[in-house]
Amino acid sequence: MNRPAILTRPSRSSGAHSLAPFRIYVAYRALVSLVLLIMLVSPNTRQFVGILYPELYIWVSVLYLATNVPLVAFLGRSVGPRILVAIFATDIVAISLMSHASGGVISGIPVLLVITVAASAVLLSNRTLATLIAALSALALLGDTVWFIAEGIREVRSLFPAGLLGALVFLVSLMVQVVVQRLSRAEELARTRASDLYDLQRLNEQIVQHMDTGILLVNDEGFVRVMNKAASKLLVPDRPAFMDQGRLLADYCTELADQFEQWQDNGHHRARPFRVQEDSPSIIAHFRELQPSNSHDSLVFIEDYTPVTQYAQSLKLNSLGRLTASIAHEIRNPLGAISHAAQLLLESEELSDSDQRMAQIIQNHSERVNQIVESVMQISRREPPKPEYLELDQWLESYVREYLQGLNRPADITVDCRYKELIIEFDPENLGRVMTNLLNNALRHSGMAGGTESARIVVELDFVAQACSINVIDNGAGVAPADRAKLFEPFFTTVSEGSGMGLFLCKELCEINNADLSYRPTEQGESCFRIALSQRTI
Repeated sequence: MNRPAILTRPSRSSGAHSLAPFRIYVAYRALVSLVLLIMLVSPNTRQFVGILYPELYIWVSVLYLATNVPLVAFLGRSVGPRILVAIFATDIVAISLMSHASGGVISGIPVLLVITVAASAVLLSNRTLATLIAALSALALLGDTVWFIAEGIREVRSLFPAGLLGALVFLVSLMVQVVVQRLSRAEELARTRASDLYDLQRLNEQIVQHMDTGILLVNDEGFVRVMNKAASKLLVPDRPAFMDQGRLLADYCTELADQFEQWQDNGHHRARPFRVQEDSPSIIAHFRELQPSNSHDSLVFIEDYTPVTQYAQSLKLNSLGRLTASIAHEIRNPLGAISHAAQLLLESEELSDSDQRMAQIIQNHSERVNQIVESVMQISRREPPKPEYLELDQWLESYVREYLQGLNRPADITVDCRYKELIIEFDPENLGRVMTNLLNNALRHSGMAGGTESARIVVELDFVAQACSINVIDNGAGVAPADRAKLFEPFFTTVSEGSGMGLFLCKELCEINNADLSYRPTEQGESCFRIALSQRTI
């Protein structure tokens, strides 16, 4: 799984000092104090330090080295300006005293004050305090030189090198302050730009992750580097997106991998809807080359094709409705005349048995044609759904009770819903018509197979995919595998008295309520029609 280029939000705060320069100065300070002490102990260098006052030099160098110990506690956190001023003041005093013990400016030790002043200009954001440190250093130099002149140890001309060193201290302080100020502005600008880039990157990630269109970043070998949530939901709805990064495209869907290879070979792609699984929604894919890219990665866009099919189906039904409205009258008039004539023939006593049988056939088929016309008219008159929130367990119990009362014959229908507070969004009238048709089919086929009309309604929940399903199960012979592809087509039926419009109407009613009707036998071989409700309806 690819990580963002910026993993943490850059800090916009400029008040906190960087710890790295402070740690470097503490290390330098410890090293200098140790070297100054060793110079006094070593026979080769003792003549350069502590010439005038060796005892003062020893005490000051030891104490100066010891002051590094408490600074260890400040290495892991930000240091305030008061502590920094105290540290630099200590350095000025220690270096001045060791310089005094070694003979003043001629010992070379006061040069260390230049580094101290430069460090103060870097670490102290307040320019006044940094200038104060430079002033204290220059005063220490001049004061020590004046003391030596007053004691007769040095001549007046020794003020010149001390003055030059003091001027150098001020000059270094001012120059470093200007450089640090400019660097601080550049750092603040870089920090602001980094923060803006981070916010923009996070915004882009949120947009991509919450898009309804699935997006996959795929290399030339068909290796999926990154996918968003929508793509994961369409390809692997039972697993989180982060678990399915870094697999071959063929591992998700063979058809998608084949289309991707064809696009790579030809440079053109004719979108063809496909399904990842038998019960999954139709998906359509589009491919784009990622430019510019040295790795020749490609973007794969996948979308749920169901809204397109639903819209096409709606257009088809509207056209069918206009057609049926225009010819219904023309069909019903001759059909009614034929049916009425057949009924009169059946009432005649002069017909032979064979003629009565023919008249009965005319009557039966007239009724069947009338059922087909009525079913088609239901499509043309169908209004948009009026969905309501239904407590599924109570609704099913009430519906089955009313269904059995209107059946007027013995039948066994059981409801298995373990989720007492499950709420779905569905048009109750549409759901009732769907359930009535499915139960009629279930009771008829179970009675034909075993002599007893029975059916079961089982409600299931898929917690991973956040989906609900209503299964209508019977013990009938089921649907032959060769007929399953045509099961929901209009005018297809396996029984002679059927119109072939019942399941077609049921599927249409489910689709306009954001549900799907499918045929799926159970593991025990029972016939099962499943109403699958999308996660938005739970």
